Amino acid sequence: MTEDAKIILDRLDELDSKITDIQLTVENVINKSIQIIAEGHLDLSRKLDASLKSENEKEMLLIRVNHIEDELRKVKRRVELI
Repeated sequence: MTEDAKIILDRLDELDSKITDIQLTVENVINKSIQIIAEGHLDLSRKLDASLKSENEKEMLLIRVNHIEDELRKVKRRVELI
């Protein structure tokens, strides 16, 4: 084996080792971090949905109260006419 071939093989071994380290980092650190962030976003999404549901219910109640107040005004006018 020539000296150049040995240098190339040694360099390939180094690269293979670095690639293995990168793969392990991706699998053990980055993927786990992405999963943690995704779970946090899911919780935030659920909380937002719950908050929006409460706001929608509040708006519907305000509309209903407004309608009932209007009906009450009409009834009061009729009573005054009697």
